[in-house]
Amino acid sequence: MPLSRERAEKITSSIGHSQVLILGDVMLDEYLYGQVDRISPEAPVPVVDIQETRHLLGGAANVAANIRALGDEPLLVGAVGDDDAFIKLRRLLAEQNISADYLVADKSRRTTIKTRVMAHNQQVVRADQENRHELSETVEQQVFERVSQASDGIAAVIISDYGKGMITLSLLQRVTDLCLQKGIFIAVDPKESRFNDYKKVSLITPNHHEAGFAYGRRIRTESDLAEVGNGLLERLQAKAILITRGADGMSLFQTGQEPTHIPTFARHVYDVTGAGDTVIATYVSAIAADANAVEAAIVANAGAGFSVAEVGTATVTSEQLRKELMRNIANGNLDRTKGKSM
Repeated sequence: MPLSRERAEKITSSIGHSQVLILGDVMLDEYLYGQVDRISPEAPVPVVDIQETRHLLGGAANVAANIRALGDEPLLVGAVGDDDAFIKLRRLLAEQNISADYLVADKSRRTTIKTRVMAHNQQVVRADQENRHELSETVEQQVFERVSQASDGIAAVIISDYGKGMITLSLLQRVTDLCLQKGIFIAVDPKESRFNDYKKVSLITPNHHEAGFAYGRRIRTESDLAEVGNGLLERLQAKAILITRGADGMSLFQTGQEPTHIPTFARHVYDVTGAGDTVIATYVSAIAADANAVEAAIVANAGAGFSVAEVGTATVTSEQLRKELMRNIANGNLDRTKGKSM
């Protein structure tokens, strides 16, 4: 068995004692909940009677929320607008005991807001308010200084790249070099359009669409998956690539090893929003708790099962992970994990 009951207990009980730096696109998620009873007379679209508005942490801030929920300390670094959205974002961060001290206010941009209109637990439409231009040299230097200041004593860095201009090539290279010099584990949740820029990282976590696009081959078969996973591993000189595959689970590729395929254990799938954030956060927290790569991937898979069972972005605690892993072990689910081609 790739993860024993004893190891699951050891890893989940050890989570919560590390600092993790999260660098990336910090966003505010806005949810408008309502009911649909009629179609608009102005256009063939539903009229949503809004009954509730909620604001949640999004993007890199949601990764930080996941790290905090697991018990580790997130150090959130990024550039935001000097605006009302940042005021709301800062309040949400404070409510979850996440510091905003490492965020840089950039007067040339606005804080990204993703507004989702929900009716009957389904998303009707999404509207985005954002800027996507790259950071100026001045702001980039301020951001890198925050990373450098926070890097002492951290267990890992997570780069959460949503393609909003926060992760410039020069910033990515500087942060990667810093992590390599200090021996810090570095994980990337990638943007497919700049995939080849993520060189020499410890882990990269694309979904199967992103991985196929980046490599230039759509993943349809097991052989496609193997070619893409191993090809990207070599091209990027990465230590590991975890390809998330929706209903087909996850596949972990490591340098010099056979791939490991982990089936999905999700019992219900309501909303995949933020699932990638949960995957990378739980994987990194498990690594910080001395899990190996395969063990961390199994833990991340369990975390993803919790995330997709909730509407909107969701987090998972180490105790929830422990219970889910124990359930999977007891039910024999982990016996379906394969360390060779399926």
